[in-house]
Amino acid sequence: MENAIGLALSFPLILFTLLLVLAACYWLLVVLRLAPVELFEHDSLKGDHLASTMVSLGFAGVPASVAVTVLLIIAGAFTLAIELAVLQWLALGMFRVPVGVVVLWASFVAASPIAEAICRRMHVWFHRHPASAHRCQLGETVRVIEHIPGSEYATAVYEDDPSNTVHLHAKPDALPEIDERRVLVKYLPDEDAYRSVPAASYLETRAYLSHLRLMHKRHRNQNSTTHNNGSAA
Repeated sequence: MENAIGLALSFPLILFTLLLVLAACYWLLVVLRLAPVELFEHDSLKGDHLASTMVSLGFAGVPASVAVTVLLIIAGAFTLAIELAVLQWLALGMFRVPVGVVVLWASFVAASPIAEAICRRMHVWFHRHPASAHRCQLGETVRVIEHIPGSEYATAVYEDDPSNTVHLHAKPDALPEIDERRVLVKYLPDEDAYRSVPAASYLETRAYLSHLRLMHKRHRNQNSTTHNNGSAA
């Protein structure tokens, strides 16, 4: 028992110990209906928040809380395996922290595609239970199957789940075409419908925004370096 506690509190496993305890507390609140499943979701993908970040990483279609929990469990399992197979047998001393950081990075990189595949298998469940998961559908790709005559609405099906439909709301002069692939980008709760954009435009916009964030980060780092050099002088 003492060995297990010591292992759980050692670096880098202590990170997963703390985060998984928090995740367990959160899911307990969800079961007790004291917290929503879509705790981190917003009505739109616009802006930098956890849900939009998870969508950009390929975790669209499930709540961010679900995706993060699955990712933590798998990455934690990889880290535990590395700890038991390698780290505990090495006398790392002061190098344990940098080595642990590398292990954390490698574990998350290895866990990400597996977690994404598992979350993708959950899409159908959330499609069939929309009452508890409206906003987590943002970022999903749909295919338009019909226009509702005389209205600004269209009906579409999920590309990975054609048996479930979703309502799209568009401007009269920008109604989507039949069979057009579109990405859900905003939920309209009063109408129980979604705003969408063409899939090609969404991918181009996401690439452009990623480029802008990278340029902003570089500019900020350059300013910080210049300021530090000026202070030193």
